[in-house]
Amino acid sequence: MSVLFVLTSHETLGDTGRETGLWLEEFLVPYFKIVDAGKAVVLASPKGGTAPIDPASIEAFKASPVYARFLADQVLQNALSRTVKLADVDASNVSAVIYPGGHGPLWDLRDNPASIALIRSLLDQQKPVATICHAGCALLDVKNPDDSPLVKGRAVTAFSDSEEAAVAMENHVPYLVETELKQLGAVYSKAADWADHSVQDGLLITGQNPASSAAVADKVLALLH
Repeated sequence: MSVLFVLTSHETLGDTGRETGLWLEEFLVPYFKIVDAGKAVVLASPKGGTAPIDPASIEAFKASPVYARFLADQVLQNALSRTVKLADVDASNVSAVIYPGGHGPLWDLRDNPASIALIRSLLDQQKPVATICHAGCALLDVKNPDDSPLVKGRAVTAFSDSEEAAVAMENHVPYLVETELKQLGAVYSKAADWADHSVQDGLLITGQNPASSAAVADKVLALLH
């Protein structure tokens, strides 16, 4: 049984002309925590193949020893260039799923049928589902068995509207994750911009921003143990 990381395949940042993709810290920090705990890992994305990395996330993280470890890890770099197509993932072979953020997921993970089915299946199998930052969008279109929104009445967090405004992207993204969660009836909470804040509601684990990545991974590992 493997811990699955679902990464974005989307690489164009709205109408800005900039590249996007996954936010590297939100992937690498949980990835190495999971690997160091002795868990097998599988990487998947909607299109399969290479998962794009937001260049800004490399610039923000390049001084970190975690980034240095990534540069020295050829196995991981190869895996990022050969992600499994999400529709080909068998939920019965997955022990937990983690969705790292970045702006990319806003475009290709909210309404992805394979992602929606995966999240529903894992929760039905009593397995942890975790999202970080913008990847909270992957929860928005998931339904409960009674067809109500999965997040309705659930304690969650995700990248805040104030953080989106702080990076001057609120007018370039297709929607604001905090706003959408609240409109669906989620019990949304947040800390100060860029502060570590993670929330666990049963098997559902969510993190607000990059600083929350480690805590999300720790909560997943605690459930797996």
